[in-house]
Amino acid sequence: MKRAKPRVIGTEMVEVRRSSRVASLPAPVYKEIVVYERVTLPKSGRKYSYSRKDLGNRVYASDEARYWATTKAEELEANLEGGYPSFVKPMLQSHVTGGFWLGLPNHFCRKNLPRNDATVTLIDEEGDEVPTVYLARKAGLSGGWRGFSISHELVDGDALVFQLIERTVFKVYIIRCKGYDEEGEKDEDMEA
Repeated sequence: MKRAKPRVIGTEMVEVRRSSRVASLPAPVYKEIVVYERVTLPKSGRKYSYSRKDLGNRVYASDEARYWATTKAEELEANLEGGYPSFVKPMLQSHVTGGFWLGLPNHFCRKNLPRNDATVTLIDEEGDEVPTVYLARKAGLSGGWRGFSISHELVDGDALVFQLIERTVFKVYIIRCKGYDEEGEKDEDMEA
């Protein structure tokens, strides 16, 4: 036999019983509150000439040029001295145009970088420093990476060697994919 649900005629709000020792205290709140500290960069006086219109003029690297630049970067990484951790990152369109997001290798971030968001400084081969925002949960560089990319005129196919020289400081070496074309022209001249 099917049981019938009792009919509810009305509901009434009743104060929850509390012991006398906590009755005068405010009611507890059981909501979980997560607060993330936002990392901000100091404003620099640099102005970058870049507009969304430039997206139509994208240059795509050939597979051979990308492979050449990555191989050269791996050779450079193998010859670096000092025993500092490093990795090679080939550039894609999303790294150097439009979104300007640079994802870093997860295993490298977990092992070597801070567990919280922080400001990470990139130092190029000339010694110029660019502060960037490192997002620990996403394991990548966000704010400041755009400026670094534009000021160094990075393009699809370039390969970068990141060498961690301090806890939040990278030395960055840039291998240009256009070097493949230049080297190819030299090889043709030698054969002729």
